[in-house]
Amino acid sequence: VYCLRKKRIQRNARHFINNFPGKVLYAVKCNPHPWVLDACHVGGISDFDVASLEEVKLIRERYNNSTPYFQHPVKSRSAIRNSYRLHGVRHFAVDHLSELSKVVDEVDDTRGVTVYVRLATPPGGASEHFSDKFGASIDEAVSLLNRVRNTGFKCALSFHVGSQCYDPCSYQTALSVVGKTISRARVPITALDVGGGFPASYPNMALPPLADFMKAIVEGVAAIGLGHEITLLCEPGRALVADGVSVVTKVYLRKGERLYINDGIFGSFAESSFNQFQLPARLVRLDGPIGNGLKPFTVFGPTCDSNDQLPQPVCLPEDICEGDWIEFSLLGAYSNALNTNFNGFRGCMFVDIDDT
Repeated sequence: VYCLRKKRIQRNARHFINNFPGKVLYAVKCNPHPWVLDACHVGGISDFDVASLEEVKLIRERYNNSTPYFQHPVKSRSAIRNSYRLHGVRHFAVDHLSELSKVVDEVDDTRGVTVYVRLATPPGGASEHFSDKFGASIDEAVSLLNRVRNTGFKCALSFHVGSQCYDPCSYQTALSVVGKTISRARVPITALDVGGGFPASYPNMALPPLADFMKAIVEGVAAIGLGHEITLLCEPGRALVADGVSVVTKVYLRKGERLYINDGIFGSFAESSFNQFQLPARLVRLDGPIGNGLKPFTVFGPTCDSNDQLPQPVCLPEDICEGDWIEFSLLGAYSNALNTNFNGFRGCMFVDIDDT
């Protein structure tokens, strides 16, 4: 069961909007549940980072005043064509000449479209580095920017420092790459998207406050001399929604210091397993008192796969038993979004917990 705390998400959205010196896009991939999207929207977000035609449809059908930004740098021709013609998408990212050619082929009027050339960034400072998969080098980006201009599109740049960034300096490093690219290309840009990566505070990670990331971005933008006429964008996901959802699981069996629950790495815990995130956990018992002593337990998911095991021991009351419930917090990001139906186990029930 997913427990939604929409007021937290609304508060996080407002805080981000009030502190970021530009336009805030919610990264839909992080958690596309309609209630989560609604909480972001109520919090003031009307622009969304989308990665597929299905996400484009989801946003367009739900919010009339929304602007989707198709910032995935690899798209099918049909996704480009249909998002442009049927859903009015006018913002696309590319990181290769072949991808740009697809956009040129599928768009009727280049003058109303902004193309973001996505830059690769140096590794380091984040739990997941994205530029091994996406992003153009400075040389490639210079060539791409000139082609974008020559085809009549509005020119823009973007980057992504990686997921769960723990070092604000990563944004300044990336912005220095932006500065070098602009200097060499001599192509004026209309917008710069600094991506996502803004972190959530997990128990096993000591992180700087959000203000430090904002300060690094403001200083980095100033250092490369970007004018106020350039639209600055960002794409937070995890930082907006991580603490807005918890997952309540049921204990199916206890074997000594091993627990078997009804959710696991093929469900809500996939991303926390990839990144070795430690999650806050508490025992919920419907009847009877809970013992005072705590001990670490190895926790397994419900599937028949032996890899279905939470990455960290979980400290819980010593008297935990079958039929008890465990609430895991900080699971608003990449939980239900990655949920599979492996072995027939799929949790998808959301309940609205009206607290702050």
